Parts: sequence; C-alpha cells; structure tokens
Amino acid sequence: MTYDRGTEMAEHKLFTKETKIQVYFADPYSPWQRGTNENTNGLIRQYFPRGTDFNQVPLSVIKEAERRLNSRPRKVLDFYTPSEKFYQLITNQKIALET
Repeated sequence: MTYDRGTEMAEHKLFTKETKIQVYFADPYSPWQRGTNENTNGLIRQYFPRGTDFNQVPLSVIKEAERRLNSRPRKVLDFYTPSEKFYQLITNQKIALET
C-alpha cells in the first residue's frame, strides 16, 4: 500500500505487523506516486466537485455515487469492478491482481 505523509498512517508499523501488508510512503508533492489514488479521486470528482461540503449532500446521493463507482470496471483490477474483487476477497475466492 502506498500513502502520502498524512496522520492517518501514524500506526503503519502496527498495520504491517497485523496484516503482513508492506506500507510505502510517497514523497511530498508527488501525486503520481499514488496513481490509483489520484485516479479514484478523479472519478469521485465526476460526482462531487473539489470543495464539496459533504454535510450538505444527502446520504442517498453519496450512496448512489458509491454504488456507481464500485460497479465500474477498473483497468488496475483487470477490468473487474471493485465490487467483484471485494466479493472474491470476502468469499476467499482466488484473487489475481497484478502488482
């Protein structure tokens, strides 16, 4: 997993220990090092422009955008949808993601 330098990963060592998933940090001001994250932000912006006050957005509108985004095939997932890959994960089906 690749993160920026935000406080959300202050416990990254514990996360790695518990999950056995290595964490990498992107250099400051280097969004290209987090390509999938930046791509996803762009997809979200199709529904909610930068600066959107989510306290003013009805939950039903957020849920619909979430449903659409999770039903959209992604190249990074071999053109599976995030929903399909998540289902494979929780049902212990084999997942073939290229790294």
